[in-house]
Amino acid sequence: MTHAPTPNHPHPFDLAASLPVRLPEARIRYGAESPVQYADLRLPKDAPPPAGFPVVVFVHGGGWTADWSKDYASPFVEALAEAGFATWDLEFRRLGNLGGGYPGTFHDVAAGADHLSEIALHHPLDLRRVIAIGHSTGGHLALWLAGRRNLPAGSALYTPDPLPLKGVISLGGVNDLEASLRIGNRTDILTLLGVSSLPEAMPRFAETSPAQLLPFGIPQVLVAGSLEDAWRKEMTASYAERARQSGDAVDLVTPEGIDHFDIVDAQGPMLAPIVGQARRLVGS
Repeated sequence: MTHAPTPNHPHPFDLAASLPVRLPEARIRYGAESPVQYADLRLPKDAPPPAGFPVVVFVHGGGWTADWSKDYASPFVEALAEAGFATWDLEFRRLGNLGGGYPGTFHDVAAGADHLSEIALHHPLDLRRVIAIGHSTGGHLALWLAGRRNLPAGSALYTPDPLPLKGVISLGGVNDLEASLRIGNRTDILTLLGVSSLPEAMPRFAETSPAQLLPFGIPQVLVAGSLEDAWRKEMTASYAERARQSGDAVDLVTPEGIDHFDIVDAQGPMLAPIVGQARRLVGS
């Protein structure tokens, strides 16, 4: 059966176009439970600053499913490295992988980010200037990385001394799980959390939804183009206001004529503004 290109069935030519021009410096495992517990490290071509390169932890999207790997965003991540950032491009267990979903997906993203402390022992990384950037459902996970410091010690997702971030950028992200389920009919959120209804999901939203982990105490940038689905734009605007009311500094960017994948097009008009925001967050 031939499928039209969709998020679950991308056109094979689209996948081929996502191959990076330059291979990463290293592909490094951060866990031993699954073959997808790894990340790609890319370094800028220039000589590193005395303290090391600022770092972007990138989290890809794809509905939290194994149908999508991080490869679709490889050119975008590569462009971030060319712009002067060391990039730590995470792969992780997703729905369809053994152990994917709650809590494995969250454990992997946390462990992958925290593994930078080990990587910095051997590569020129400035861990005082680390930000997270995520696209789509990866935007949810990037924001969750910023908010996980607020998890109680009794949470199944709690990690002591998580890697501190200087800021976070969500590109078309699923920033508020409850709102996305309610107004966007994102029933895949229930699958992610391993529950069958909204009432069952509520206790887990407290651990997994960025909206319920506010404030982060770091700046946030939220991007939602004018061609995004109406529910995503509504959810993002509502989340931005909630984050501001919590005390966080939030920059809501709503570019005209930009859709869900234009945001991570390495040749598109959003690359330069996103690089500018990333440089501002890391303080360069």
